[in-house]
Amino acid sequence: MSTTSVGGALSSRCAIYAHQHVSFAEKRKAEAERIRQKYPDRIPVICEKADKTDIPTIDKKKYLVPSDLTVGQFVYVIRKRIKLAPEKAIFIFVDEVLPPTAALMSAIYEEHKDEDGFLYVSYSGENTFGSR
Repeated sequence: MSTTSVGGALSSRCAIYAHQHVSFAEKRKAEAERIRQKYPDRIPVICEKADKTDIPTIDKKKYLVPSDLTVGQFVYVIRKRIKLAPEKAIFIFVDEVLPPTAALMSAIYEEHKDEDGFLYVSYSGENTFGSR
């Protein structure tokens, strides 16, 4: 009997967690759709620092990037945002791949956007993943 009640309690907690998780994903997806409708010439990007890097942490994670911005120009924006010294290296990764500097953010978005509608970008002071 105690196994049933414990199992029931666990499954209830799991169901609540699953509902909260789905709700967050649904909210994020709705947010991306709203952004794309309101700003069709912009790309919704979430930019986060990669694990185990000594580069400064960014203060703002969500960006609305012009579609015609290149990866190199986006790197410049991130570099300025974290106040990185000119002699320090910075690398950005999309799906653990270093995208070409001349590539348009719109092309990277179309190829790598998440199912929630955001493009997830990480940055690091080291070329930790390499390029393909």
